[in-house]
Amino acid sequence: MLGAVVLALGSLARRIRIAAPILFLAAGLALGFLPAFRDVELPPEVVLLLFLPALLFWESLTTSLREIRSNLRSVVLTSTLLVVATAAAVAVVGHAIGLPWAAAWVLGAAVAPTDATATGALAGGLPRRTLTSLRAESLVNDGTALVILALAIGASAEGVQITPLSVGGSVLLSYGGGVAVGLAVAALAVLLRRRMDDPLQANVVMVLSPFTAYLLAELIHASGVLAVVLCGLALSQIGPRIGRADTRAQMNDFWSLTTHLLNGALFVLVGIETQVAVRELDARRIVEGLGAIALVSGLLVAVRFAFLYGAAGLVRLLDRRPAEQALYSTNRERLVRGAAGFRGAVSLAAALSVPAAVSSGGAFPERDLVVFVTAGVIATTLVVQGLLLPLVLRRAALPPDEDVVRELDEAEIEATQEALRALEPLAEEVGAGRAVVERSRRELEAQLRAAQAEEDADLDDDQRAEADYEALRLRLVQRKREVLIRLRDEGRIDDIVLRRIQDRLDKEEIRLDHAD
Repeated sequence: MLGAVVLALGSLARRIRIAAPILFLAAGLALGFLPAFRDVELPPEVVLLLFLPALLFWESLTTSLREIRSNLRSVVLTSTLLVVATAAAVAVVGHAIGLPWAAAWVLGAAVAPTDATATGALAGGLPRRTLTSLRAESLVNDGTALVILALAIGASAEGVQITPLSVGGSVLLSYGGGVAVGLAVAALAVLLRRRMDDPLQANVVMVLSPFTAYLLAELIHASGVLAVVLCGLALSQIGPRIGRADTRAQMNDFWSLTTHLLNGALFVLVGIETQVAVRELDARRIVEGLGAIALVSGLLVAVRFAFLYGAAGLVRLLDRRPAEQALYSTNRERLVRGAAGFRGAVSLAAALSVPAAVSSGGAFPERDLVVFVTAGVIATTLVVQGLLLPLVLRRAALPPDEDVVRELDEAEIEATQEALRALEPLAEEVGAGRAVVERSRRELEAQLRAAQAEEDADLDDDQRAEADYEALRLRLVQRKREVLIRLRDEGRIDDIVLRRIQDRLDKEEIRLDHAD
């Protein structure tokens, strides 16, 4: 059923121009009315162990580390201080409307982090800088929220003392341990992939990597989320240097399909779980919960906008260096970032992970209401903010992102020029004759003219049957890839540019190498 919904509504979303997650969520709510689905629940372990590592890993592999570094201050502030401020504001309001402090803080911790999968699905059309900042924030802020959640649950248990030292230790272990485990697993994955020639085996390593990172981090009570994110970011930088073209092509195809299915299924399950949360409450508590959903949803938006604009003004006041002034986002960008604060399945998993009973033997206070409000807030942010975001984008009128196009042209031209310069030495190395060299030269020159927008390249694929020609073309492709990696390492082109051109080079390499 999950697959059928993802297939049908994914196609429908393209036709009616509504974001697919909104339709998936609505389908889950509708399925909850069917008797066959009334007993279906979403265990938090499934989200945290199955969905989250896979989705965050792919998000980390496909994001831009250069953009993250250039916006590091903003990412750190929004993924830590904004999460704490949001959780505190929700906790104060939750306590004011009748929740015990423990339940109020759990609710705040659950709804504080934005969701990486929801951001990628609903905000994919944003300019690169804005989208990368949102994705980076979503990738990191889960770790902060889960630390607050653990402290809130611990505070409700008898005999558990919450002190500044214990809080500091939890934060240090969560972040430091998560970073260390993620980098260690990435190093192990690189070591194994370097020793493997079989694309299937190499990609088994890639599939195991996020789950290994997550479980090892959780084993030492560190942040599994940060471990997965750091593992993915590290492999995104090292991956282009290792492995074969067919391995990368197979990996991209596998993760694209897998994350598409997992993402769609997760939104459907959130809708079903929202129905389950409703059935756990009587009519009076549902009315109270609906009021809390409206109040908390509005509060999340208000806190987010206040923080984004307030922090920007404070930073601009304290740091007046010209180099930093150039990096500041505009008010229009902040408007879009404020409207794109989507909550998702991680929030629901956090609320569901609260134990039904604490160590003292009593029930955790207002757990069912916390789950219901969290589910309602997720639905509200996805539907309301998801539908309003296109209007906000039109209002903001952000300039088109032309950097990727410029860097694509620059990378194509320089890589092709370098291949032309290396043509003669590489031809001697593979023993290619003059006819093959000249044919390769004509091809490269045609590619260069096309990249320079002088004329289209016209390649004759039928001439690629000769072994020496194939060998030379393979070496030229490899040289172009080396140049692209160097340009990326020098910061002259973005990771996105590298991946787009490398994808074409990989396809060409696979085509040339197919006869072997």
